[in-house]
Amino acid sequence: MLDKIIIEVDKIVKTLFTPAISKRAHPDSDVEEGQLSVAEKKHVLGLMRVNHCGEICAQGLYQGQALTARDKSNQESFQHAAFEEIEHLAWTEHRIHELGGRASLLNPLFYVGSLAMGISAGVVGDRWNLGFLAETEHQVGAHLASHLEQLPKADNKSRAILQQMKEDEAHHEDMANNYGAADLPPPVKKIMELTSKVMTKVTYYI
Repeated sequence: MLDKIIIEVDKIVKTLFTPAISKRAHPDSDVEEGQLSVAEKKHVLGLMRVNHCGEICAQGLYQGQALTARDKSNQESFQHAAFEEIEHLAWTEHRIHELGGRASLLNPLFYVGSLAMGISAGVVGDRWNLGFLAETEHQVGAHLASHLEQLPKADNKSRAILQQMKEDEAHHEDMANNYGAADLPPPVKKIMELTSKVMTKVTYYI
């Protein structure tokens, strides 16, 4: 039990306080930097800060779900998805630094909240746990599609990152559904959507 606690605490520390590392090549590694105005760069930075915070939340969510999942195959699925989210974390973090910005100061707060949500979803049962995952990825996919539309035409680097992230999130949603995810009640989906909007608006600036 002590070893397990140490491992989980180590995950928290690494997620919040150490640079993320991607084993896959960054999607924008071969893409040239476009000419962005000051206003465009500021907007893209805000979008990427939101996406980076979203990946911080994903780590907390998956960690909590893996801790409480009863089916071992589900635990492995959550861990695999979390690994890909770490890569997303690395990509968005690197892009933020390229643009001369910083990550959200509220990352620790949103991480703790997501961890609690993940644990709660797992306690309810594996089908609902998977349903929560599927709905989360569905909403993230819609969110990324919106950001892709908002990107300046010249910013192909950010576009390459978000497009690959969108493809990965769709895969995670399919995975959850294939494992038997339950369809969440509409009120729960609405609460998740409203929570996401709050996170998006706040972390764009802070």
